[in-house]
Amino acid sequence: MMIRKFETKDLPEMTAIWNEIVEEGIAFPQDEPLTAETAKEFFSAQSYTGVCEDNGEILGLYILHPNNVGRCGHICNASYAVKSTCRGKGLGRKLVTDCLEKAKELGFGILQFNAVVKTNYSARHLYESLGFTPLGTIPKGFLMKNGEYEDIIPHYKEL
Repeated sequence: MMIRKFETKDLPEMTAIWNEIVEEGIAFPQDEPLTAETAKEFFSAQSYTGVCEDNGEILGLYILHPNNVGRCGHICNASYAVKSTCRGKGLGRKLVTDCLEKAKELGFGILQFNAVVKTNYSARHLYESLGFTPLGTIPKGFLMKNGEYEDIIPHYKEL
């Protein structure tokens, strides 16, 4: 198993994994799935897009990009997606750890998550176990797929 920069050949599997999260409607802010055309543009536009590959199969991925510009340009943001059949096996930890290293390598000083959904307990546990600090709660900050609003808890970590 290795984590590496994505290649064009990875896009179909990456898109399927990303869209699985979007369609679940409980974690990503996006509400429209990617198409073959929009996926290439989206993943290529990031500061870095990493994939976890095992025996030629893409199991998960992450995107890393600035969270803001100018005087706040040292803060980056990231999102992670793990194939549903591979969750709970430590892959998320590997993706976040790789992302932290890549963010530092790219010159970022802080990694911030803007919208960690309060009920996403596995993500919250993972981030906090890796030293991320929760910043408080934004009530009703995330629209769930079922139409209800859920609180979000931004997190950050100095690199």
